[in-house]
Amino acid sequence: MEIIFYLLLFLFSILLIKFLVPNKNKNLPPSPPSLPLIGHLHLIKKPLHVTIAKLSEKYGRVLYLQLGSRPTLVVSSPSAVEDCLTRNDLIFANRPHLLIRKALGHNNTSMLWAPYGPKWRKLRKISALEILSANRLQSHSDIRFDEVKSMVRRLIGQRYEYRTVEMKSMFFELTLNNMMRMIAGKRYYGDQVEELEQAKRFQDIVQGTLSIGGASNIGDFLPIMSWIGVKGIEKKVLSLRDKRDILLQELIEEHKVVSSGGLQRKENNATLIDVLLKLQENEPEYYTDEMILGMIWAKSS
Repeated sequence: MEIIFYLLLFLFSILLIKFLVPNKNKNLPPSPPSLPLIGHLHLIKKPLHVTIAKLSEKYGRVLYLQLGSRPTLVVSSPSAVEDCLTRNDLIFANRPHLLIRKALGHNNTSMLWAPYGPKWRKLRKISALEILSANRLQSHSDIRFDEVKSMVRRLIGQRYEYRTVEMKSMFFELTLNNMMRMIAGKRYYGDQVEELEQAKRFQDIVQGTLSIGGASNIGDFLPIMSWIGVKGIEKKVLSLRDKRDILLQELIEEHKVVSSGGLQRKENNATLIDVLLKLQENEPEYYTDEMILGMIWAKSS
């Protein structure tokens, strides 16, 4: 009963503010009629692209939606998109503060989630010069060749089975094997998987990440729901983060053990973890394990 009382009190306060406080944001794009507290959330239905298309046809190519507590600009005109992402790109550079950013962003050490500023620029510079440089990518060309050859070999092996070949999953596995061999020197899909238990954990983490990728956390739009104990997908996201961090930390520790034993890889065969650990030797206060975790996940996403 106490929770219901506070919920009603909060709702009454919102309504009171809405009707008594004048709206200063007069220069907003067209917007559909909204409801108290939830705004336009009731209009958001699946499939999302169809809903947005219908709203855009009715209210214009640039429209304003209030999704709970979050003001949202919906842009579906090429010229308006160019205005936002080219002429005013710095204004729209940052991602919103959502649960997934808080849980997976590694304290803003991941280039995917860090706010635009000096830290983000340094992370981008590291990626361009140390990780994704032309020389670095060329040094891993043998990995790409080997993985494509492995996939073709699998296709040839299935030629007498007379069944439909599902190429989507094969290209998905090809991509992840490429990335993980460049990152950690390991493959987790298909043949020649050396560590089956670790591979299974990695596959579960990938599937979990995909499942929450398109999910919405109600607390991101209605914070009061989190306050009263409605957690949405928060528990699942935090559990996934812990599993992912444990696995990636294991990979880092494995490379540290190899490095401490004097078994350094040649420069042209160095993995992403090797490169970052070498940088950590020179700047340990900046290249922390947390920062390395964030960089690894950004490159494997």
